[in-house]
Amino acid sequence: MKYLIVGLGNIGAEYADTRHNAGFDVLDALAGASNISFSAARYGAIAELKHKGRTLLLLKPSTFMNLSGKAVRYWMDAEKIPAENLLVISDDIALPFGTLRMRMRGSAGGHNGLKNISELLGHENYARIRFGIGGDFARGHQVDYVLGTWTDEERRAMPERLKVFGEAILSFATIGAERTMSLYNGK
Repeated sequence: MKYLIVGLGNIGAEYADTRHNAGFDVLDALAGASNISFSAARYGAIAELKHKGRTLLLLKPSTFMNLSGKAVRYWMDAEKIPAENLLVISDDIALPFGTLRMRMRGSAGGHNGLKNISELLGHENYARIRFGIGGDFARGHQVDYVLGTWTDEERRAMPERLKVFGEAILSFATIGAERTMSLYNGK
């Protein structure tokens, strides 16, 4: 069984270590813990993770956040991955830092990467995990906050948070979205 696991972020050194790249961070941590590495491929960096008889294709799109749907659609078609085996990891300012919230479907919630994926797939029926980045910014400074770097306190908490998100991804591929949501939501 094949799964496409997509971490959303923006490419380029200027975006590394920013809150908006939480999806990239999650996949980098999972790949590191699994002793696999990413290689350049069409529309992104890809790594293949084998886990309990399943193949997880980890994708970090190179199309920039707001055009992520192009990469997602390409890899779903190329690898013949059904929508129920797609999982997208994104940042979320509406959730406290490090909070995990998984849903089986739903709206983009104002996230342009998710919006583009839904537009190009033609539906919103795919699983997503949101990584809470908090919303501690002054009115009108959302972009600066989202594209800002982690605080020292957040940076210290990241390894443990990234480990939990990696466990949730593996759980999604082995026991499914519903059971994973009951185990991990709010963690």
